[in-house]
Amino acid sequence: MTGKDKPLDVPLGLLDQRAYRNGPRLGLRALDAMMPMHLWVGPTGHILRAGPTFLKLAKGTTVRHRRLTEVLEFRRPNNVHLAKDLIALSGSAIQVQMRDAPRLLLKGIVVALQRKSGFLLNLSPGIRLADVLLEHELRAKDFAPSDLAVEMLYLSEAQTAVLDESRKLNARLQGAKLAAEEQAFTDTLTGLKNRRALEHILDRLSHDDRAREFGLMHVDLDFFKSINDTLGHAAGDRVLQNAARIFAEETRAGDVVARTGGDEFVVIVMDCADPKKLSRIAARIIERLEMPVQFDGQPCRISGSIGITLSHFYDRIDADQMCSDADAALYVSKKQGRARHTFHDPPKNLQ
Repeated sequence: MTGKDKPLDVPLGLLDQRAYRNGPRLGLRALDAMMPMHLWVGPTGHILRAGPTFLKLAKGTTVRHRRLTEVLEFRRPNNVHLAKDLIALSGSAIQVQMRDAPRLLLKGIVVALQRKSGFLLNLSPGIRLADVLLEHELRAKDFAPSDLAVEMLYLSEAQTAVLDESRKLNARLQGAKLAAEEQAFTDTLTGLKNRRALEHILDRLSHDDRAREFGLMHVDLDFFKSINDTLGHAAGDRVLQNAARIFAEETRAGDVVARTGGDEFVVIVMDCADPKKLSRIAARIIERLEMPVQFDGQPCRISGSIGITLSHFYDRIDADQMCSDADAALYVSKKQGRARHTFHDPPKNLQ
């Protein structure tokens, strides 16, 4: 039978009696593996060696050759000042705090070494283990395999992975929700907002406590039906997309442009109570709409009729009433020859 095959219950008489009396010898690598947060303190009270995990927590602070009491503050008991004070603590539990950042509280045990080799402190984060794992990015290799910290680390990493996946899933769901809402509020042909989006925005403005002033334009494309009838719907789509581009370019980012029907649009000019400014915007829109759009070598000619009303014409903003008034003003423009804009007549006390 080889040495590797010998059973573990070898009679004591077969062992080296002297080695048995002196106790097992532990190499430094084995010490690091079993107690990665140990401190070996010499007879003079100076630190001779520190475990790799303790050094990691010390974050580069010099530990070796310093007095133990310069590195650790004894909290329980608190009367440890010299190396001889450790003699009375051999086999006892202690609580200490690192004097340098990160000022961790640690607990552990002090054991006196044979042949006046000093003392061994085996330390642990104690009940703050979970916080230490998160704050200092410790891994399983930083602890002895039998340490409870390893199980805690696995739980912590599993929880982090679950939370990360949950956050990613929530982000994807939120993104999908926003995309769906955006699609539901967008006119697919022009990329402008649709009637549903306009109703939502007007409802919000109707209940806005800040009472923001705005102008509302109802725009109808003149002669659009003849484009569809003579050149086809593809030409009509080209004209609608060109009109949408003009509306977008003649308004600001905070304004609202919506396609509410086949060739009907509504423009909300935010924070505007100036009829002259709205007149200029309407005139530019009409001028640009009258520029021909080429389709298959054929010019598509349209114009625009616009009806306008302003929020300060009303004691209380009523979205339906404003849209109705702008629509009535639009038809005044139509009756007066098209290619023009008309303001809704406010009540006399507001003129």
